[in-house]
Amino acid sequence: MGSRPRSTGEPLPPPPPQQPARAGSNAVLGMLIFIGSEVMLFAGLMSAFLVLRSRLPEWPPPGQPRFPVGITALNTLVLLVSGFVMSRAWRAARQGNESQVERWLGVTAGLGGLFLLVQGIEWTRLIGHGLHISPGIYGGIFSTVIGMHGLHVLCGVGAVLVAWFLVWQGRLTHRLEPVVSAVGLFWFFVVAVWPVLYVLVYLW
Repeated sequence: MGSRPRSTGEPLPPPPPQQPARAGSNAVLGMLIFIGSEVMLFAGLMSAFLVLRSRLPEWPPPGQPRFPVGITALNTLVLLVSGFVMSRAWRAARQGNESQVERWLGVTAGLGGLFLLVQGIEWTRLIGHGLHISPGIYGGIFSTVIGMHGLHVLCGVGAVLVAWFLVWQGRLTHRLEPVVSAVGLFWFFVVAVWPVLYVLVYLW
């Protein structure tokens, strides 16, 4: 029979420290990849707009209403402010301040909802003034480009509300920063795209 190793009486060395896994880092990476595909989508939409716009000798075409520049400029400011508010939520998440994250996420969702509400009202007014959504380049550009961005804002508001609810429930204590970072990246993308669309579709 083999003999047992003799104990020297010295304590065993502590096990090497394990590096804690960054929970949710995959969500951030996945969001960055998704945003890359969305950049290509909107780049294609903007390119199509420029091509179609160059073929029209008159803008807007006869019988079609002009897009509301003034109220949309104010609505653009609302969306830009929401981006600043989201940055406050992101900063609070890095500091682990859940109460501040909850507050700023709620404000971000509220501003995003206000943006969608104003856009919906203006869209309804344009249709009432004779905007043809289906036929024609003018209405088709508006419904496709602006509608696609509105859909993204709606999805962004939904994501912010889900994150807000999870923070309110106390379920993101150990994943606060990566989850808020992923949601914030998408929201910053939505905010950044809109001024470009506003200049091209409403002002150009």
